[in-house]
Amino acid sequence: MNTLTSLTRSHFDPHSLNKDATLMASGNGYLGIRATLEEDYTHQTRGMFCAGFYHRAGEQETTELVNLPDVVGMQITLDGEPFSLLSGTLLSSRRELRYDCGELRRELVWLSPNGQRFAIESRRFLSARRLSCFAQQLSITPLSGPATITVTTGIDATQTNVGRQHLDEAQVRVFDRAHMQGIYATQDGAHQLTISSHCRVGDGAVTHFTAKNRRLTQCSSATVEKGQSFNLEKISWIAAWLDGSGQNNDISADGLRHLRDALGQGYDALLAESAASWTTFWTRSRVEVASDSPDDQQALDFALYHLFAMTPCHDARASIAAKGLTGEGYKGHVFWDTEVFLLPFFLVTRPGVARQLLRYRWYNLPGARQKAIQYGYQGALFPWESARSGDEETPAFAAINIRTGVRQRVASALAEHHLVADIAWAVVNYYQATQDGEFMAREGLDLLRETALFWMSRTVEVNGRLELHDVIGPDEYTEHVNNNAFTNYMAHYNVAQALAWLREWQLCDAAFESRAEDFLARLWLPQPDEQGVLAQDDTFMEKPSIDLTRYQARAGSQAILLDYSRAEVNEMQILKQADVVMLTYMLPGCFTPQQMAANLAFYQPRTIHDSSLSKAIHGIVAARCHDAASAYRFWHEGTQIDLGDDPHSCDDGIHAAATGAIWLGAVQGFAGLRLHDGALSLDPCLPSHWHEMQFPLVWHGQPLRIRLTHDAVAVTARSTLSLTLWGKQVVITGQHIFYRRDFFTGKAGSGTTEGAA
Repeated sequence: MNTLTSLTRSHFDPHSLNKDATLMASGNGYLGIRATLEEDYTHQTRGMFCAGFYHRAGEQETTELVNLPDVVGMQITLDGEPFSLLSGTLLSSRRELRYDCGELRRELVWLSPNGQRFAIESRRFLSARRLSCFAQQLSITPLSGPATITVTTGIDATQTNVGRQHLDEAQVRVFDRAHMQGIYATQDGAHQLTISSHCRVGDGAVTHFTAKNRRLTQCSSATVEKGQSFNLEKISWIAAWLDGSGQNNDISADGLRHLRDALGQGYDALLAESAASWTTFWTRSRVEVASDSPDDQQALDFALYHLFAMTPCHDARASIAAKGLTGEGYKGHVFWDTEVFLLPFFLVTRPGVARQLLRYRWYNLPGARQKAIQYGYQGALFPWESARSGDEETPAFAAINIRTGVRQRVASALAEHHLVADIAWAVVNYYQATQDGEFMAREGLDLLRETALFWMSRTVEVNGRLELHDVIGPDEYTEHVNNNAFTNYMAHYNVAQALAWLREWQLCDAAFESRAEDFLARLWLPQPDEQGVLAQDDTFMEKPSIDLTRYQARAGSQAILLDYSRAEVNEMQILKQADVVMLTYMLPGCFTPQQMAANLAFYQPRTIHDSSLSKAIHGIVAARCHDAASAYRFWHEGTQIDLGDDPHSCDDGIHAAATGAIWLGAVQGFAGLRLHDGALSLDPCLPSHWHEMQFPLVWHGQPLRIRLTHDAVAVTARSTLSLTLWGKQVVITGQHIFYRRDFFTGKAGSGTTEGAA
């Protein structure tokens, strides 16, 4: 494996504090801690989040992922001067997030306003082995002469979600004059949290504790000689007790026990055991490229780091929020992003995690059934935005339009129902990749049946055919339309798969079978025109189009809404993302390569790409059309959604689905990986400046390794494997290398193709 990259910053930019806090956040799937600096800055947003820890502050508020008390912050005073990079002079600076072990390091030399120089180093990480453990180190060295150093840190429960306070203090104590502990509960009593912290400082330091205004702190002070160091090691144990499962005395003792055990290990030993878990993850997941642009490998490592950090592998009742565990954006809610953009990575790298993510939807079937009943439907209508309970959490209204002064109603919960079919699509893909019959019998068939029942009850009859009216497809700039192509095709796929699998498992009753067959025979599926273009909906082709070039240049900013109201946008050929292109990606077997190319060409000039999910899909479809240059351009632009130069692109959290899309673009786009009718398929289309690409997979429980160049594909399998390569079936046992030229000169047909890696 090539050396893992890291994310570094070599300067201090107050405008990028929150973006860097997002990009360099620590995470282990249970907890996420923003990479804020130790010292305070007015516009710096601290954040610690626990998967599944939601609360609603009042009846008029929205349920949100709670921003938990802070343990990172430190007040540092150096010879009477408060340490801040807004004063004095920063002589050198470097921050580095190490992807190999998840550790964040900081080194700087600061010249204080009174002329004293100090070297400051800090380290921190969230353990990938002990999920509740967060460890920090701080070292301060006077370089000009002796200095008095004071550091105050602890547990700060003044944190809020943009002003909303979700937690009540239940108990705040200091044990053994050493261990700080705060116990907190959501205001409805549903969830509890215990934070236990200990700060170890060097000999000679004077220490005292205070508890005031929701802050429990330890203040440590010492006079340090020139060239000597003031060292502080802080270990925190952060444990959530969800759904009222904890009692104060029990969770207090539990927190102290685990804290003391971690203290016995110390920072370096804790880091070593955590790093071992990261090593396992990278071995099973990393995509390596030999590219003329080092940024390409950086983007892939960045994406996979966050895919690990954001995913709650420990709890099937939690899922991946739209901002992961890195910020308050979208209230920490779960969208279709998880099934479509994130789950595919886990399907073929960590299938057990993929199953957990699908079980989240299965656990929340009761809420989905209730929503369907509420709107007069049958089956399961999953919420557009969900939290822990599975209830609909989409806010009723968005922000006020500053052009019109009108607060826009959010229509997604009312009409953006394609999520139902997206979940069914993910269930089928999971089984194709894993052959997990136990999951299909226990959970998968439930999901397929209930989602199919929804669609069969959702149709209206028009002149003898069935149609889907008043829907919103993935293109959220086009609302309340009839026969959205994406929705109709995905609904048809959903019902067809449910019928097939229920028949396969002999669980299909006569009433369901009859309804499903009628639905499949009569549901209107719009057809491509002579050029191969599929109309997005019944009225799209009748709408006027405008030149979107200047809006495309500002993709992601929704600048179009500064010039036009949502109602005006709805009546033009203006797309947030092209859902017909999305459809050709999700159901490629329904369209010819020529039709895919025709729709990509038609919809691209009509698409602003204001969705962070858009460009990656265009790139994958371009790769499937063997347009490597366009595919790479879309992919690279997608990598810049978070990693680009915009200092505020992800202030409120990472674009979680965009990280999944980076992997998708590489593996499903450039490597051409597809899961088709239970078979594995590769049709590579590498960018011209990518000389080699390799990655691991798990297929039907078997580990594989794929290595690609422009001329050949090497596959390593432990047992016999059948796959489709460049459109032809091959059978592999062990290691084989296949040369592209042989497949296009008739030398490589079906059956075993010999070769040596």
